[in-house]
Amino acid sequence: MRLALLPLLFAPLLSQAATLVVCSEASPEGFDVVRYNSLTTTNASADVLMNRLVEFDPQSGQLQPGLAQSWQVSTDGLVYDFRLREGVAFHQTPWFTPSRTLTAEDVLFSFRRMLDPAHPWHRTAPSGYPHAQSMQLGELIRSIEAVGPQQVRFTLARPDATFLATLSMGFASIYSAEYAAQLLAAGTPEQLDSQPVGTGPFVLKRYQKDALVRYLANPDYFAGKPAVDGVVLAITPDANVRLQRLRRGECQIALSPKPQDVRAAQDDSTLKVVATPAFMTAFVALNTQHPPLDRPEVRQAINLAFDKASYLKAVFEDNAQAADGPYPPTTWSYAADLPVYPHDPARARELLLKAGLAQGFSTTIWTRPAGSLLNPNPALGAQLLQADLAQIGIRAEIRVIEWGELIRRAKAGEHDLLFMGWAGDNGDPDNFLTPQFACASVASGLNFARYCNARLDQLIAEGKRSSDQVERSRLYREAQTLIREQALWLPLAHPTAAVLVRKGVEGYRASPFGRQDFSKVRLDR
Repeated sequence: MRLALLPLLFAPLLSQAATLVVCSEASPEGFDVVRYNSLTTTNASADVLMNRLVEFDPQSGQLQPGLAQSWQVSTDGLVYDFRLREGVAFHQTPWFTPSRTLTAEDVLFSFRRMLDPAHPWHRTAPSGYPHAQSMQLGELIRSIEAVGPQQVRFTLARPDATFLATLSMGFASIYSAEYAAQLLAAGTPEQLDSQPVGTGPFVLKRYQKDALVRYLANPDYFAGKPAVDGVVLAITPDANVRLQRLRRGECQIALSPKPQDVRAAQDDSTLKVVATPAFMTAFVALNTQHPPLDRPEVRQAINLAFDKASYLKAVFEDNAQAADGPYPPTTWSYAADLPVYPHDPARARELLLKAGLAQGFSTTIWTRPAGSLLNPNPALGAQLLQADLAQIGIRAEIRVIEWGELIRRAKAGEHDLLFMGWAGDNGDPDNFLTPQFACASVASGLNFARYCNARLDQLIAEGKRSSDQVERSRLYREAQTLIREQALWLPLAHPTAAVLVRKGVEGYRASPFGRQDFSKVRLDR
């Protein structure tokens, strides 16, 4: 019944010629982006509602001015001075009317709430601040101060080659300190997660969970009002249904298509495919805190048991490159010469025998119900892994868990084997290492392997301190070697980031990071 009613729901939206309707695959966890780590939530909050001090342009591979029109870095790499744009307006909504434009006060609030345990807003995030915690920004940033109304100074405890790029990530979005003070005074800080305010190209109008998110164009956007009057995210978990709605004109853009849908769109004169190599890795995280997965030889056996070639053919239909480690091959420190795990069930059984597990063991495989770019067919992928593990005596029960619940429980470390994916935000190799393998990321929940190793942590830290790309590559090669030897992941694939659009949609570009920019999209009808 629900699917039959949805076209009627979208019909009034499509009758407005300047409303862009996007069929997306899942509901956001919320809109207070600093509290979450999923790409779905970043796209629904940071990328449409918010801005950051600096922005990363995936087309040029360079950082560009955002809310900061310029910046200077001291010769010792410890002091960063940002000059803010003048006259940047915050959203005016039914729940907030700003009395001033962007100032340094807003930048201070946005970072101090995450980093200062004594800040009145710090404890308002029930699940903490996963990115800030995993990247240890509280230790890295010694101080943040307003040098003037439009100038902010960050002083670091040590040089960090990734700092500027980190500021382009979604969690580094800038919030209104004035709105936050209003919510705190009213005793309703939780409303920041449901009634957000930003400076971005669109303003939140309405959110209906598991149905749609509606935004209106921000007429006061500092980079110019978007070409469309509004955007609707039509939440459509089934990829087949997303394609059907695209063909019927119920949406103009469909995200996360299945490989066969991409081929079908290429043969459809009313559709076009916008694609780019993705800066992403699909993987199965092996929870090293759950015996017997705490033993390297067991994790190695799982890697040897898996028939990756059959998986890529069945799930990605050969529309992805095999992953052998955390990095996509386009990463500048990618270690191409490291040996890979072959498909060798006999060797896998030997390792289990050596580990005293001749009879195998029981475990669980966690996956999501609906497909995504990094997992086009979750059920099939889990079944293939289950069958391969059974061949070496590992009895794996598949558990299908709704996306938001899956993320929440996985961050708490409840899983055994977890189908997951990671998308880099800024092109820097550390964007994979720190969130997924640093010790601090175990506490924040982003380290889905739940693995903490002093040497690996040291390599990651030294890589960030160095500004020499050759030296960083050397350190990161050793890190990749350790990650492979410890078999922390079962690496799966590096997909192509493809998006399906209807003819008449102009100005849309696919991002290698999977992030969505609708501010430059035009509808020609």
